[in-house]
Amino acid sequence: MKKSKIIRRLSECITPHRMCRVFMDCDSEWYVHYFPLKVNEQFFLGAVEFDFQLDGFRICPVSKINKVKIRRDKCLDIDICEGVVDQLSTPKVNISSWQQIFRSLKDMNRYVMIEDEDTVYIGAIMGIHKHSVTVKWFDADGIWQDKPAKIRFKDIHSVTFGSRYVDVFSRYIPRL
Repeated sequence: MKKSKIIRRLSECITPHRMCRVFMDCDSEWYVHYFPLKVNEQFFLGAVEFDFQLDGFRICPVSKINKVKIRRDKCLDIDICEGVVDQLSTPKVNISSWQQIFRSLKDMNRYVMIEDEDTVYIGAIMGIHKHSVTVKWFDADGIWQDKPAKIRFKDIHSVTFGSRYVDVFSRYIPRL
């Protein structure tokens, strides 16, 4: 799907709130349901919808999106009846560049989950550089790693914040 069509479809779902499936380039069969909140030529910010609940927010580079399908089924009606759509709010994240995205998230003082080609990093943003971000991260056992990860912007597939997994796990590890 062409980039212009991807951006147009995501934009169509912002007002009024409509749900869509977003397929990423890493796996053409795997998709996530989103309520799109912001989109520009470079980035997409959406509220993740899973089983009639919101599960945080995710930012993806538009260049990593393969396809967007608008959901035209009963699920939106259920989300409306369950109050999911009423819970939607747009976080104050500047999506004009990776630097601005990470500055906004650092200002929120929340842990983030960054996915790249090979690894998932969950932790705190430590430094924002011209072409990368440094994250102090913990592993699947909740152990803080000695060496922070330096992740190149061009390798990032998504950045998640406010998800149940990240927020709950973060409560049970030692604070930085």
